[in-house]
Amino acid sequence: MQSPREILADIWTSAGGDPSALDALKLTGDEPQLPSSFRVAAAAQVSVAASALAAAEIWKMRGGEAQGVSVDMRHAVVECRSERYLRLDGKPPPPAWDAIAGVYKVSDGFVRLHTNFPHHRDAVCKVLNCKPERDAVQAALMQLDGEAFETAAYANGGVVAFMRSHDQWSATPHARALAGLPLISITKIGEAAPKPWPAGERPLAGLRVLDLSRVIAGPVAGRTLAAHGADVLLISGPDLPAIPWLTIDTGRGKLTSFVELRTEQGRAVLRELLADADIFSQGYRPHAIAGLGFSPEEAARINPGIIYVTLSAYGAVGPWAGRRGFDSLVQTATGFNHAEGQAAGIEGPKELPAQMLDHATGYFMAFGAMIAKARQAREGGSWHVQVSLAQTGRWLWNLGRVAGGLDTRDFTGEAVTPFMEETGSGFGTLRSVRHSGVLAKTPAFWARPAMPLGSDQPQWPRHE
Repeated sequence: MQSPREILADIWTSAGGDPSALDALKLTGDEPQLPSSFRVAAAAQVSVAASALAAAEIWKMRGGEAQGVSVDMRHAVVECRSERYLRLDGKPPPPAWDAIAGVYKVSDGFVRLHTNFPHHRDAVCKVLNCKPERDAVQAALMQLDGEAFETAAYANGGVVAFMRSHDQWSATPHARALAGLPLISITKIGEAAPKPWPAGERPLAGLRVLDLSRVIAGPVAGRTLAAHGADVLLISGPDLPAIPWLTIDTGRGKLTSFVELRTEQGRAVLRELLADADIFSQGYRPHAIAGLGFSPEEAARINPGIIYVTLSAYGAVGPWAGRRGFDSLVQTATGFNHAEGQAAGIEGPKELPAQMLDHATGYFMAFGAMIAKARQAREGGSWHVQVSLAQTGRWLWNLGRVAGGLDTRDFTGEAVTPFMEETGSGFGTLRSVRHSGVLAKTPAFWARPAMPLGSDQPQWPRHE
């Protein structure tokens, strides 16, 4: 079984990183940290460390000093559950899930419903022809085959997952299509001259990032880039549903504006922002973002030299490439919930003790964006970075299992306290998790407070 350092070395070198950069890295802590049969603690530490090391390397490219980079495993794990530790004016998070979200029996196993957005809940109830009540949903599902319901729900705009074993998942056409893809894909999509680095005292100072993402993975990527000094502008729509607690947690460090992309006026505003951006990070489905005029190729035409980052649930190829999805559903569909349930000796699904696919994918997005930006500065070109929850899941599965890991005690409040900080925000006083990637010369921090969506004008800040 590989150590975290060896795992990171594989990711770093496969993305074109200089192997000598790894000499600056210090990883502390031991597995396991959380009750799981999977190496969730190693995944947390490695994904955070990859992004932190990339920031340190960019700082060197910009003429800064070489510096040590350290990531404590426990701190990284806590940060990969940051949403559950957030406190607003001393108050804990509200219930995280909609009333009918969660696990249900079907005629041949189990399914998981994700209904936190009203239109997703409505889609499920339309397919089942029932009221949005748990008993009614369960009664309707007991009459159905799990895979048939999964297919019908997706066809009608719902997001659900039939629980599969890993062997069942691996036998699907989609899993076979994904098997040949790398964890992080970085491809050149256009010609452009190298862009000079802007002035600044932090690794990503002066870099402009458009963040068109929601929930956890994409927003974590933007939050990470902001932690290293980037100007991150979160673009949302005035009518798009959001999960308030996640918006607060992942909004630290960002500007936030409303742009209505369903109108030509709104699309014109986004084109103007894109023309002056360095990184365009988005989690739309491929046909949806292309239909708005912002495909990778179109973005590279608008702004030669752009770094375009794509997040998807199930990857860029295969029959599920266009499917919506969330961490909990990908865990269910690809075998994690089945395997954890078996390891725990229970019949049904058991979740990982963190939204690890989401969080790790977010750090890999930030890592890929920085690696591509460094490459653009050296050799020019426009670049497309692609990551997915399913590919991160495949990587996590292949890290191996932790014997007896489920016997590990979960964290107490005292264990989390050293990693917390208190700051002001547009919502009230926040107690939240500090960034776990520690750079010796250019410490990571969020220069802007979390603010309600739409608080800022859709324009880039001016720096003197």
